[in-house]
Amino acid sequence: MKRVMLIAGLATAFCAAAVAQDKKNFFQDPFLRVTSAIPNCPMPEPPGMTEQELREAAHVRAQAGVSCHTSGRCRLANSYLYDKEIAPRMVQFIQRDGHYDDTSLWVLVERRYVYLKGCVKSPEQSAALERAAGTVDDVMGVVNELSVGTQEKPRYAVAPPAKK
Repeated sequence: MKRVMLIAGLATAFCAAAVAQDKKNFFQDPFLRVTSAIPNCPMPEPPGMTEQELREAAHVRAQAGVSCHTSGRCRLANSYLYDKEIAPRMVQFIQRDGHYDDTSLWVLVERRYVYLKGCVKSPEQSAALERAAGTVDDVMGVVNELSVGTQEKPRYAVAPPAKK
């Protein structure tokens, strides 16, 4: 019985690893490392999906992207078109500000929303970074998934360990 459980556990782990390997960033959502001062801050899982998830998401993303323009909230034809411009400006803004040099941060930009992931020194620093990120041009919203230090469980999916 123990042997069957061990084999089942290994098969499950193998299948999960195979699915993780099949994930790709089909939509090229910008995901960038910004700072790296806090050791052992868990790296967020990069954006990605399987081909099946791609098929399921394509219509929703197309409709959500275009609705921004048709409603008059976006000057470009699709809200996802802003993302590749927002991401490097967000990195530049955070790095040049100087208040966040003691953090470990990543940003994901999707549909003009900036997702802040990583570790900061205090709740006040987290709130200040969230407010500051919202001031970058063309940002429609900020999702704060930051952790204070490395002791609490991350509020984002963590990247699987790197293979050796």
